Amino acid sequence: MSTIYEVTGMTCGHCQQAVENEIGGVAGVTGVDVDLATGRVEVHGDIDDTAVRGAIEEAGYAAV
Repeated sequence: MSTIYEVTGMTCGHCQQAVENEIGGVAGVTGVDVDLATGRVEVHGDIDDTAVRGAIEEAGYAAV
């Protein structure tokens, strides 16, 4: 199962890596695909939406 998020504010590879690392640490996440150009983030696994959104905010970005 996967869930798509649109993340705003990412501008570089470091941003992308920060988002991947934070989301990757959430329980139940089995994979994260980040498209820097579009801000599209696909999260794979049995996830808690609130926890994923919190991880995105912890990385310094917003999910819309």
